[in-house]
Amino acid sequence: MQVFAFEKIKSLIVSVRDKSVLVDRDVAGLYGVATKEVNQAVANNPDKFPEGYVFELSEEEKLEVVKKNDHLENIKFSPYLPKVFTEKGLYMLATILKGQQATQTTLSIIETFSKTRELSRTVNELSALEDKKDQQSLMQRSGELIDEILDGDLQTSEAETVIELNFTVLKFKHTVKKKK
Repeated sequence: MQVFAFEKIKSLIVSVRDKSVLVDRDVAGLYGVATKEVNQAVANNPDKFPEGYVFELSEEEKLEVVKKNDHLENIKFSPYLPKVFTEKGLYMLATILKGQQATQTTLSIIETFSKTRELSRTVNELSALEDKKDQQSLMQRSGELIDEILDGDLQTSEAETVIELNFTVLKFKHTVKKKK
């Protein structure tokens, strides 16, 4: 199963109230439904969206988000205030929306977050290991995870892409070689 292209999701994330969120219209696009359907799902299931899962932007926040994010230009003159979803809200929405694309999107989101958490655990384990063979094995797995997370739609014009992560106790370098 292919995970979500990290760059695709990253480009949709906006920061509001010191939280990383996705605007309802972008969520609808990811799930392959109308924005109205996303907002209706929230309205019909208020018990599934407690505080911290979804919130409505104020008029000022909406204008600020549009100003900072070109892809949201078309909501500038909308009479409606958009809702925004945190990671928890996206998970909950996934349990409500139906359809093949919604299911595939949900699976992709879960896979991406799962791989990110596994990478975090692997990096934490690396710093504690002293055995070089165990370190090498975990570094290889970390490289595979990074490749899976970042390489979904990664386009390279060169023969290889180098990903370098520098942690306090560990420097990790992974090279992804591609055929042209």
